[in-house]
Amino acid sequence: MRHGKKIVKLGRTASHRKAMLSNMMTSLFANERITTTQIRAKALRRTAEKVITFAKKGDVHARRQVLRVIADKQILSKLFDELGPRYKSRNGGYTRVVKLGPRRGDGAFMSIIELVDRPGTAAAEPADDQVASAEAQESTEK
Repeated sequence: MRHGKKIVKLGRTASHRKAMLSNMMTSLFANERITTTQIRAKALRRTAEKVITFAKKGDVHARRQVLRVIADKQILSKLFDELGPRYKSRNGGYTRVVKLGPRRGDGAFMSIIELVDRPGTAAAEPADDQVASAEAQESTEK
């Protein structure tokens, strides 16, 4: 029985799984949205959220902890300079997994994993629209 076993093995050895998740995390932070299988997306979400939490701290020790997982220095600087401050006020829930459906070739369930509150998305922009509409309502009430 697998009671209490939290690590999803993904049919790989530990070193291959670690390398795959590291590469997927690098792609996720570079593009802020990737398409993968549903199981991989859920495994990636767990590790990516921990890395973003380190980026929120922003100190040297947190940077070195993230450097163990992400080898690309440009992605590391983006993580600490852009993503850490972006999620400073958010307590977890930095990623979203959207289910797509089965893949045509083998029927594996596909998903999109993306960072929430991305600039240029519909979720980030309505805040400005809501503020503008609230101001318009206040001016009409006066």
